[in-house]
Amino acid sequence: MSEEIVLYYNPMSRARVAHWMLEEVGAPYRLELLSFEKGEHKKSDFLAVNPMGKLPALVHRNTVVTECGAICTYLADAFPAAGLAPGNEEPARGTYLRWMFFGAGCVEPAIMDRMLSRPLPERTGALGYGSYADTLNALEKALAPGPYILGERFSAADVYIGSQIGFGMMTQSLEPRPAFQNYLARVAERPAYKRFSEHADKLTAKMKSSA
Repeated sequence: MSEEIVLYYNPMSRARVAHWMLEEVGAPYRLELLSFEKGEHKKSDFLAVNPMGKLPALVHRNTVVTECGAICTYLADAFPAAGLAPGNEEPARGTYLRWMFFGAGCVEPAIMDRMLSRPLPERTGALGYGSYADTLNALEKALAPGPYILGERFSAADVYIGSQIGFGMMTQSLEPRPAFQNYLARVAERPAYKRFSEHADKLTAKMKSSA
């Protein structure tokens, strides 16, 4: 069973979320770069890892983990010394899981629908996230006590939600409410965020120059 952590990666993708999480965990890892321009994410070698042909995909202990929220949750549990998740016996575990799944089930689809100007059904109640406004209001309420989702405790949920807020602000698909701006500014000051961001920017420039 291999203890090596391998992240299949492109810095211009959702894999940035997993990259930041790996820096927070502090365990050694290897990035396996895939070029979208060359279609490497749709070739047989990678499809054997993730049949969806999507990034990120993480391999650890001979196990493949995909989906950003799952990767963040997995890494937090696999490396408890990093203190990025409440234990199963802690009441905060429920709050932590609630907002991890809210990020995947509500925040991302609401933001993507807005960004892509997708037409909404007449019965918006059929949508998992209900409505864009309800999603943002709930997220703002969750962040209001601060400074993080679990109060004073930074967790993997902040990596995931913080990444989504950052993407939403960058693409102008998330209303720039002060609560979101202030929260994003706080998480962006973390040393792990700065390390990952600098590394990702260098890799982006390198990949663009060799395209």
